[in-house]
Amino acid sequence: MRSREPDEETVLLLRERLRAVDEALGTPPGLWERVRSGPPAVPAPRAEPTAPRRARGLPGGLPGRLPGGRSRGASRRLPSAAPRRVPRLLAGVAAAVVVSLVLLGAWWLAGPPGGTDGSGGDGRDGHPAGPPAVTLTVHNAEEACRPLRTLECALGLAKDPYRRYGSPDNRAGRVWHGDRVSAVCVVADGRLIRDEAGITSRRWYLVSGGGAVVPVDGWLPGVRTRNTTEVRECSAAETAEGRRS
Repeated sequence: MRSREPDEETVLLLRERLRAVDEALGTPPGLWERVRSGPPAVPAPRAEPTAPRRARGLPGGLPGRLPGGRSRGASRRLPSAAPRRVPRLLAGVAAAVVVSLVLLGAWWLAGPPGGTDGSGGDGRDGHPAGPPAVTLTVHNAEEACRPLRTLECALGLAKDPYRRYGSPDNRAGRVWHGDRVSAVCVVADGRLIRDEAGITSRRWYLVSGGGAVVPVDGWLPGVRTRNTTEVRECSAAETAEGRRS
């Protein structure tokens, strides 16, 4: 019976061949560098194209067509960016309108630069842009004349506050006790006047209105009223114009 144990010659032969194979096997170049640098980057898998979605009720996955040749996909298009500009445009227009209204209101409150009569509104060569006319009530110091509207109880308006009051050529009209006139302006250096009660004043008011028949314009002496409201001073042009009336 043959022994299954290998003989010494066979063992030696196998060892020699294994040693030869081991010596023939070498380390691949760059192996240790690749081991130290880590595993190589694995590229991301490419997405496989998917089959087009089949339209319901249509063969072959063709996109549906609406009447008139329009595609179903066309009806699902996203809106363009143009409509987004509309709110911004409207906001800009609204802001411009608000600014215009504010400027117009400020101009209206301040009045036009040249005044209503184009005179400049500065009080030097025309009517200044001051407070509106003040309503005055004519006052007669003679108590007996107050209820009467006779010529004897009339109070005169002058044409010129610097000329003698009561002279025939300096009469602009007549007013009576209780008449209401509008004082446009006042001069504080007119002719000194003393009333029947002994009150004196150099103030003269340029007034309009009053009179028994028609409204009259002229200069009312300050002693012929009991005014408590401030009236603006007359400009040089207003004084000259009033003296010519």
